[in-house]
Amino acid sequence: MPATPPVTPIEATDEQLAQVRYDADGLVPAIVQDRASGRVLMMAWMTAETLRLTLAEGRTVFWSRSRQEVWRKGETSGDVQYVRSAHYDCDGDVLLFVVDQLGAGACHTGAPSCFFRAFGPGSGQATGRQASDPVAGIGRVP
Repeated sequence: MPATPPVTPIEATDEQLAQVRYDADGLVPAIVQDRASGRVLMMAWMTAETLRLTLAEGRTVFWSRSRQEVWRKGETSGDVQYVRSAHYDCDGDVLLFVVDQLGAGACHTGAPSCFFRAFGPGSGQATGRQASDPVAGIGRVP
C-alpha cells in the first residue's frame, strides 16, 4: 500500500475567496484532476464552507446535494484526494483541484475516473473498472 502523502493546507486570501461565485443554492462546481496523469477524475459540488475546509485540511471536502451534508472524499471508501493546488476560473464560477489520488479511484463505481463513458457510435457503454481515458490532460496545470 502506498504511503499517505503529506497534507498541505492552502492559504487563500479573503480577496481570493470573495472571487468565487456560487449559484442560487450556494454551490459551485469543483473539478478534480490527478496531478500525475492530468486525468480529470471527477466533479462534485462545494459550498463556501467545504471550500474553506478543503483548503484548510488539504484534502477534498464536498457538499452532497442528495444527502444535504458535508462529505470528505474517502471517508468511507478510503480513496482520499490530497490537494496539491487549487484554482478558480476567470469567472470565479468553477473550481479546479489538482490532487494526489490515494486508493483505487475517484469514482464510486470503483473506476479511476468518473468519466469512463463516451458519446458516439460504439461508445457510451460503461466499461466498469477499466476506465478509458477520454479526457486526460484537460485543464492540465503545470
